[in-house]
Parts: sequence; C-alpha cells; structure tokens
Amino acid sequence: MNLALTEEEAAFREEMRTFFTTQIPEETRRRYRSGEPLGRDALVESQRILNAAGLAVPHWPVEWGGREWSAVQKHIWLDEMQLASVPEPLAFNANMVGPVIAAFGSQELKERFLPATANLDIWWCQGFSEPEAGSDLASLKTRAVRDGDEYVLNGQKTWTTLAQYADWIFVLARTNPDAPKRQAGISFLLVDLASPGVTVRPIRLIDGGYEVNEVFFEDVRVPAENVVGEENAGWGYAKFLLGNERAGVTRLGFSKVRLAQAKEHASRVVVGSGSLAEDPLFAARVAELENELVALELTQLRVVADSAGGKPSPASSLLKLRGSELQQATLELLVDVAGPDSLPVDAGDAVAAPVWAQRTAPTYLNYRKVSIYSGSSEVQRSIIASSILGL
Repeated sequence: MNLALTEEEAAFREEMRTFFTTQIPEETRRRYRSGEPLGRDALVESQRILNAAGLAVPHWPVEWGGREWSAVQKHIWLDEMQLASVPEPLAFNANMVGPVIAAFGSQELKERFLPATANLDIWWCQGFSEPEAGSDLASLKTRAVRDGDEYVLNGQKTWTTLAQYADWIFVLARTNPDAPKRQAGISFLLVDLASPGVTVRPIRLIDGGYEVNEVFFEDVRVPAENVVGEENAGWGYAKFLLGNERAGVTRLGFSKVRLAQAKEHASRVVVGSGSLAEDPLFAARVAELENELVALELTQLRVVADSAGGKPSPASSLLKLRGSELQQATLELLVDVAGPDSLPVDAGDAVAAPVWAQRTAPTYLNYRKVSIYSGSSEVQRSIIASSILGL
C-alpha cells in the first residue's frame, strides 16, 4: 500500500498548515499548546474563524457546512490542526449532536439548530451518563413523560463536560419504561439549560480544575418538537453519535507537539556537564516514543485508506488504544522533564518554576481520562480480540 501523499494531498496539507498558523490568533494557540485554560470566549472565537472558512464541520452534509473531502483530506485537516495547536471544533457540537440532527432530525430542527451549532452560537453539552449508568448506559433512569405537546423531564446526569459554558444539552431519557429491552424506550431530547427546573453543579477534579458537572432536571418541560427523530428510538441515535465521537481520538498531532516540547525543554535542563536531552537514558526514552508515534501514524494512514469507501475499520480500536496511551506517555515525559517545577500549580510568577512546568502535572492528571472516554482501553482490547484477532 502506498502511504505517501499525492501531489494534490500535499498541496492540501500546505493549505491547511498555512491557514491554521496564520488565521487563528497566536495567543490562543500558545495558551492551548502550553495547557493553559482558554475559557469560553477564545474557544468560540476560534471555531467561528474556522466556520467562516468552511473548516469547522467538513464531515457534515454539504448543505449544512460540510465539504466533499476524501478520508485522507479529513485526516490531514485534523492532523494539521492539532500540530498547529488550534483548538478543535467543540466535539459536542461538531462530532456529536450536529451529525445526529443532520441525520435524524426534522427539517425544522436542522434549520433551527445546525447553522448555530456549527458556528458555536449554541454551545452544547452531553447528557448521557448518570450516577448508576456510566459504562452501562442502557440502565439510565432519567425519565421524560409526555404531557400534551410537552415532555416532563426528571432525573440526573453526571460528568457533564463544560456544562458551565453550555446553552443547551442533548439528553437520553426513558420515554417508555415498559419497553421489553433496556435499550428500547429511550428518546433523544434537546433541552434548553435556561429552562425552569434545571440545576448545574460543578464537580472539582483531581487536577484542581472545573471541567465537569452534575445536571439535575426537576419537572423540566421540553417541547415535543425537541425530540430528535422518533420517540423511543434514541438508543440507535446514541450509537450513531458515539461512532462520530470516536473519530479523531488518536490525537496524533497532540502527542507529537508534546514530545517536541519535552525535547525542547530537556535541552535546557543541565545534567552534569551536558543537558538532559543528551542523557542516554532520556534519549532512548524519546527515541522509543518517536518510533511508537511513527508506527501509530502509519497505522492511522492505513485505517484512513481502508475507510475511504465509507466502511468503518475495526482497526480504529487500535488507534484509540495506542492514541490514548501515547497521549499519556508524552505528558508523563513532560512532567519528568519539569521535575520539581511541576509541583507548584497556578502560582504564576510568584515562584521560580516556569509556567509551562506548572501546567504539566495538572495536564497529566487531567489526561488520565483519555483511556476511559469514547470506549475504555478494556473495551478497545475486547473489540481488537474479537474483530481483528478472531478470539
């Protein structure tokens, strides 16, 4: 298989690289690259720049802002975005609820929500997980009872990422508790977070940050037209959504940038008569990670080529598994390079530790999550065993 880019693909890569490095504010890219929190305004600004150039939702239908790109072009677009440290379009909008509405929503819902979703005029969050329904999502208890032209929604969602910024939430709720199977009787609802009866409470994470939330619904009235597709068919829409969520989770560009940062900072850390970068054990560790990233990149290109006809490849589980592990490994390397300077957190100029080093430990802790979301490493190994190895 020829894994080299064609002349046209190479030109496309240069076009993407030039745009990302010149049109997105340098301060936004610098802060994103160093792991500093960006805040809502910078993320909205970045996505609106992408959307104005037709680069926010290229995988959507053309009618709603998509581009008729090949699988390789979509791969290049995402890889160059990550290499340039450009914040990716908000996943809840671009990869989750947007494709669901485009595929299953009424024309009214599409016209009402898709342009605003692509432009981040509406910030969405995901209402799937519950205290007793995380990995076993089919056991969810949040209920929506039909009352005339509305549903009355009651229940609780948890681990709701960035709900503190969100305007709307897409919710899986049980609309038929008597369905014969747990997966049946679930509907996909769009809920305005400003509705009476909605409460959002923060959950403080181990890295000290505020990223996830609990969301409570108490007699929240949701217009019936806000149900996507058919009532009680939400489980199928959720599976479609999760398939989109897992796209691009390799984050190869992210890991490449972090490894480059580790090498750059290590060259300035004095060890004996030289630098840490010259230490044989450190150099061997870097070389091993570089080899792993090359192997992952080649595997990703093969998967992209195999999926060019639209058929998903079970090898994507390999990408998710190794991509997660290498994100964590490169961040661990950065913490080790920072050494004791990684211990102060958000101290700024009050201490001698540079800001980049202060951000390494919180980022490392935060990214323990990547081997859990979008299908845990254990789930991916099971898929690999059954679908690839035939065990």
